[in-house]
Amino acid sequence: MKILITGGSGLLGQYLNTAFSSEFDILTLWHNSPGNCNQFNSLRVDLNDFSVLEEIIKQFSPDCIVHTAAIANPLKALAMDPAQVFRTNVALTEFIARQAEQRKAKLIYTSTDMVYAGYRGTCLTEEAKLVPMSLYAETKLLGEIKIKQVTENYVILRTALLIGQGLTHTTNSFQEMVKSLSQGEKVDVFVDQTRSPLVLSEAARIIREILRLEIAGATLNFAGAQKITRAELGELVCKAGGFPYDLLNKISMKDKPGTTIIEDISLDVSRLQSLGIIFESLEEGVFREVKNISTMLQKEK
Repeated sequence: MKILITGGSGLLGQYLNTAFSSEFDILTLWHNSPGNCNQFNSLRVDLNDFSVLEEIIKQFSPDCIVHTAAIANPLKALAMDPAQVFRTNVALTEFIARQAEQRKAKLIYTSTDMVYAGYRGTCLTEEAKLVPMSLYAETKLLGEIKIKQVTENYVILRTALLIGQGLTHTTNSFQEMVKSLSQGEKVDVFVDQTRSPLVLSEAARIIREILRLEIAGATLNFAGAQKITRAELGELVCKAGGFPYDLLNKISMKDKPGTTIIEDISLDVSRLQSLGIIFESLEEGVFREVKNISTMLQKEK
């Protein structure tokens, strides 16, 4: 199977490169920084240059396009020209969907759990109310809509909070938490936001499993099987790393200016489990990732 990956040097993309390369013929695309892409069949490309992108897709002729590239940081999106965010997150997604449909290729699209209304207080199914609370979430939902208008051969993954070690130049809030705690620094953790975290390596493994399945026209909650507050996640990190619990500064989202108030977007993953996907426990994943990050930090000293 030939797989084209967009956002190949991103947080998830680099894990996809590694997870896919032993089984599939991949072409991974990057723009600003190669990350680990130079270890694989890769190209540097500005995805907003649709004519160049079209030629790449034509020449590679993929069986599936895994589209992870996006302006994915809500605060970064808010600071940018909305037209640029729309072009990258919506127009590009529609263009890739049309290219996939034209070539009879499957499209796997990473959306976000932030498309849901974040005040329900229960694990949300895929049919839950959609109320995007940020420009980022709004454009990701518009990307979903464009895909459904263009092709039936898609899998939309509403991706939860991704945690774990960022490869090469990438990082995330989980990794920064481990780094700060290991240096004896206090970390702010929300007591009033609940998520369903998914470890990055697990996310890549599950997408590889989805590629093997004959499914299309599916929208799936793409998350871990356990709901947890940010504060509880911090406690689990402290347990895994042997860090003092009093380094956790437990606060409300309202205490941190600029925070998008999303109380509970924990996800029901029954539909994903019905496909035969088996999850590792959150504790197992957190313990492994804290160990990996701690080892990396030791090597950097």
